[in-house]
Amino acid sequence: MRLATRENGCRDGQLVVVSKDARRCLAVPEVAPTLQSALDDWETVRGHLEVASKRLEAEPDLGLSLELTSLMAPLPRAFQWVDASGYLSHMERVRKARGAEMPPSARIEPVIYQGLSDRNLSWCEDIPSDASWGTDLEGEISVITGDVGPAPTSKEALEQVRLLMLVNDVSLRALIPAELQKGFGFFHSKPASAFGPFAVTPDELGDSWRDGRLFGRLKVEVNGEVRGDLRTGEDQDFSFADILQYATRTRGLSAGSIVGAGTVSNRDSSRGVACIAEQRILQQLAGAQAESLTRYLLPGDTVTLSFSLDDGREVFGRIHQMAVAAKEARRRPRFLDSRA
Repeated sequence: MRLATRENGCRDGQLVVVSKDARRCLAVPEVAPTLQSALDDWETVRGHLEVASKRLEAEPDLGLSLELTSLMAPLPRAFQWVDASGYLSHMERVRKARGAEMPPSARIEPVIYQGLSDRNLSWCEDIPSDASWGTDLEGEISVITGDVGPAPTSKEALEQVRLLMLVNDVSLRALIPAELQKGFGFFHSKPASAFGPFAVTPDELGDSWRDGRLFGRLKVEVNGEVRGDLRTGEDQDFSFADILQYATRTRGLSAGSIVGAGTVSNRDSSRGVACIAEQRILQQLAGAQAESLTRYLLPGDTVTLSFSLDDGREVFGRIHQMAVAAKEARRRPRFLDSRA
């Protein structure tokens, strides 16, 4: 089952069920007006949403034509956005780039931070940028949880994974070192993230969702140039079960929390990268001089992220964004073809 949120003049939008061909949608306001309201009462609501999804497939005239540019982030605002570094190869490379050592504990438990969640960008929304910020993309997979109690077992944690999404977790690399030196972590350097148009239930993913990891292909493009053709899940050192267990060691997560597994990274560097910082460090390791390293995003640059299962289905839709000067950033229907 695929779900999305349409603009309707309200802050949290309108929940819709999406057809498999991503051309039609059906609102069920009597069941759940918003995705958050569905998550709050998931055990009751899910069955009704599944009935609506089946009807949408069986009745070609049911529902409305889906205008992709009308879609907000599946959760336009969330109770929490928690991101982890689930791929150690990414963490190792990026820390090396800024001259920082890997903390010994990072190899036995995930590193996480709590980021901005009161404003999530849609799949086609501008990335506010500035030449001095070192604006970077980060291609990731995330989950939306139900209520996860403190100290769950691995099984209990994964039972609360309600939906999965594609993410562009924007980072401002030039601002990170000074913030981390203060000892309180990210703030200005981690602005709003963007999410693919569709949130998908685990059963929709079949065997690709296993052991708390999503296996498939993440393609990363900047200005139409492929920067990464990566395999998710394959080199994921910490599963979503690991991340959820660590995040809830002393507290729970409320229904509607978004949890990311971190920038996708493969140990085989020939597969490319999901962020520019990692590309730059690989170039440095290959002997490139500072002036020849790939630059970070500048206004006018475009970013495209797509994820496909092994059968070729792009279940999350695509993320298409343009970096623009911060004062000019706004939601614009720049890209029209994001159908899965």
